[in-house]
Amino acid sequence: MPSSGGEPAAVPALQMIRNKVFDEIAVGDSATIERTLSVEDIQLFAILSGDVNPQHVDPEFAASSRFHGVIAHGMWGAALISAVLGTRLPGPGTIYLSQTLRFLRPVRVGDTLAIGVTVTDRDPARKRLKLACRCVNQDGTDVIEGEAEVVAPTERVERPRATLPEVRLDVGGDGLQRLLAHVRPLGAIRVAVAHPCDAASLSAALDARAAGLIEPVLVAPRAKLEAVAAQEGLDLSGLEIEDVPHSHAAAARAVELAGLGRVEALMKGSLHTDELLHAVVPAAAGLRTKRRLSHCFLMQTPAYPRPFIVTDAAVNIAPTLDEKADIVRNAIELAHVIGVARPRVAILAAVETVSPSMPATLDAAALCKMADRGQIAGAVLDGPLAFDNAVSAAAARIKGIESPVAGQADILVVPDLESGNILAKQLEYMGHAASAGIVLGARLPIILTSRADSREARIASCALAVMVAHSYRTSPP
Repeated sequence: MPSSGGEPAAVPALQMIRNKVFDEIAVGDSATIERTLSVEDIQLFAILSGDVNPQHVDPEFAASSRFHGVIAHGMWGAALISAVLGTRLPGPGTIYLSQTLRFLRPVRVGDTLAIGVTVTDRDPARKRLKLACRCVNQDGTDVIEGEAEVVAPTERVERPRATLPEVRLDVGGDGLQRLLAHVRPLGAIRVAVAHPCDAASLSAALDARAAGLIEPVLVAPRAKLEAVAAQEGLDLSGLEIEDVPHSHAAAARAVELAGLGRVEALMKGSLHTDELLHAVVPAAAGLRTKRRLSHCFLMQTPAYPRPFIVTDAAVNIAPTLDEKADIVRNAIELAHVIGVARPRVAILAAVETVSPSMPATLDAAALCKMADRGQIAGAVLDGPLAFDNAVSAAAARIKGIESPVAGQADILVVPDLESGNILAKQLEYMGHAASAGIVLGARLPIILTSRADSREARIASCALAVMVAHSYRTSPP
């Protein structure tokens, strides 16, 4: 804003960038910046450089390498040295002549580097400087060292810092297409769609059929179906329809078809979730297993490097410890189906310490002990973990948490439905997450979509059900 006298207001010091001219610089002068490595740093550097070495961008490959995990590109650290030279010492106007580097230790996600340069030699005749360069991690260990030679500026430069554009990495933009490409070769499965009597649910069934995922059996009042189809311009020709009088009957008949083995999955239409699940629960339906039914959201967000599962955000309101154990087992099963051989499970709470006054932390500790004793198998569990510690290696390191799960969770187990539902919707609406939803714990997958779900989310949920159904053919629950 202009000042009262019409002159531009002074720019705050932190918003300015200044240099040091050669005559102001002495041997021993130094400057340092600090930077914490994030997954996004690695991905953006890979995009800019074209260096997609799997050691840096493929967590599965990196886990089997000599470094046992993803590490930064070596030249990411070199770029930070350049940043010190170009913005701090000498600063703007510096001309880079040469740089030597020795890479001493790997830099991992969550590591915080102090990047420093120190003047070791001056050449007044040519206005040249030599500077020792050093990158040190949070443990005080040197990770990079070297020497730079530059031409120092001779004229003062003082400018407001440039405002850079925001960059958002969309790592999951083609996720649906990749999922469909993976699932289509498995072949379509027959799915009983219970009461798809609105445009969204009927369109979802037809879209999934067009995508080669399902052969829908529409269980609903025929007159309602035909009215919706006529209104929306949808073609019902060639579809199998089970004509029933109302939504309760639709749920019952869909479950009956599943019990008879005539379909391999159930799909919720425009009826209430409770209506469908209440038809599944009775022993007479023949669909129950020893496990509790629970819902899993499979999500992918640009801010996280891998798909992850959030559970339970739709079925169990306030689960007991026994019920949480089943929720965890169901999520582990889903992780195995999608190809995560040994998923990392974070049991979430508000804090990362066990507190008698916070039941969620006690449950988390008990679930981890159950895993230690083999009562929950096929995964690595840790908890309680706060959300930041579960998904951010930097946050975990700052709090001193040593954990095989922290910062790289594949499964997030929430304390109750309310917190899970809020988390999942925040990720979807504010974190730009793509999602698919499915209920496990029955003898077949149940596709549980919301009226607010996008077309992509509904199709992805059907694709997930196809994967589960095919898995159940060889390994029934």
